[in-house]
Amino acid sequence: MGPARRPRGKGAACTGGELPAPGPRPTAAMSNWRKDHVGASSSEPLKVIIIGNGPSGICLSYLLSGYTPYVKPGAVHPHPLLQRKLPEAQGVSLLDQDLEYLSEGLEGRCQSPVALLFDALLRPDTDFGGNMESVLTWKLQKERAIPHVVLGRNLPGGAWHCIEGSMVTLSQGQWMGLPDLPIKNWMRRKRRGLRNSRATAGDIAHYYKDYVNKKGLGHNFVSGAVVTAVEWGIPEPSGSGAQDTSPLFQVSGFLTAEDQSQQPFSLYARNVVLATGTSDSPARLGIPGENLPFVHHELSALEMAMRVGTVTPASDPVLIIGAGLSAADAVLYAHHYNIPVIHAFRRSVDDPGLVFNQLPKMLYPEYHKVHQMMREQSISSPSPYEGYRSLPEHQLLLFKEDHQAVFQDPRGLQKVFGISLVLVLIGSHPDLSFLPGAGADLAMDPDQPLSAKRNPIDVEPFTYQSTQQEGLYAMGPLAGDNFVRFVQGGALAVASSLLRKEARKPP
Repeated sequence: MGPARRPRGKGAACTGGELPAPGPRPTAAMSNWRKDHVGASSSEPLKVIIIGNGPSGICLSYLLSGYTPYVKPGAVHPHPLLQRKLPEAQGVSLLDQDLEYLSEGLEGRCQSPVALLFDALLRPDTDFGGNMESVLTWKLQKERAIPHVVLGRNLPGGAWHCIEGSMVTLSQGQWMGLPDLPIKNWMRRKRRGLRNSRATAGDIAHYYKDYVNKKGLGHNFVSGAVVTAVEWGIPEPSGSGAQDTSPLFQVSGFLTAEDQSQQPFSLYARNVVLATGTSDSPARLGIPGENLPFVHHELSALEMAMRVGTVTPASDPVLIIGAGLSAADAVLYAHHYNIPVIHAFRRSVDDPGLVFNQLPKMLYPEYHKVHQMMREQSISSPSPYEGYRSLPEHQLLLFKEDHQAVFQDPRGLQKVFGISLVLVLIGSHPDLSFLPGAGADLAMDPDQPLSAKRNPIDVEPFTYQSTQQEGLYAMGPLAGDNFVRFVQGGALAVASSLLRKEARKPP
């Protein structure tokens, strides 16, 4: 849910939490829904609203549209435990099987058992360098479809449309693919190729948009939709005197129309799925001067400054803060254009928690080049890398209006540097401001900030339904699945849960 050199977000806006630029014209489908549901509480609510149209939302829409996974007859899986279990329910859809039983005993690079299961079925031996075909086959069974709508600020693909297109994915390209359309096959038809087993962000964004079209999902997707509030409660008793005790959700927001006007909408649903990713709100340092106009929190600010000429090879250095992949991308970008850089970070270059110490050198040579620069080029040593200086284990204290940055070094001494531009790239947080209490009560630790890595939404492991609120689901990074490869298991769990709810309803 991983991504390309950066966003782990799965349907986030490109705007760092601000309102998006005008998007595509709302679809006719949305117009019909608006007629039926805005201000019409007597209308039958939608079964499902998915908020976020990145890989998580797309995969769930695929499963809810009647595309049903079955294990291929006679398929042999390399995992012996899984191979013993799969034939036991031959001919039964994976969505109707016991996901807890099937996933028991699987291990891998993810904490979610269902994510490991679905990944193992889609890519049976990928962790061992193999390219064995999926053991699943897909049947379109429209009678199993559950009506739903997918709301997204951007085109289908979410935040992938906001990444600089030439950047290369962090994960292997084949891991970015969605069910029943291998990305290698898609790229071959586009006469494109994977670079060192990885794809560009531009290719991935195009692939996700194309996937929605090829699978006939477009009528479920509404682009240019910004959700501003999600509320829930108990519906009123019906006229017959019977009462449905399941919660009813109201999802409100606005659509950006073709004439750039904002049209409000209000929809009702029995279930809401949060699939918004985590790239909405950049993390901040919280120091004096961080709001000065030359301090930014996204790489695009450097691109813009170079375009308008405020940053050039002859200007003062660009200060890049952070020791993750976003910061590394900024260093690579600036280095490519001969822009001088001061690179500051709090950790030691040898800290085992540093992401560079966890990436295989053969697969990620450019990131290991940055790590080498960080190690060899401290501010006080001679310069093997022209135009680059690193400040390991330095703490930033404040920014001054005259384009100066004040640091404290590991010995407690203060240092001041003149800079042209600042990029604070220290991660991001999900923006769930549209939820009551901004979703804080839904986190595993309600007393701590919501965080994809450290404090995700607390969900049931085999349904992804919130432990705190019936009918509310979370998937992707919001539920702790941070790589595209593993977000698809969340879609399987949610779809299985929703189908079971449908089956329990009286005719």
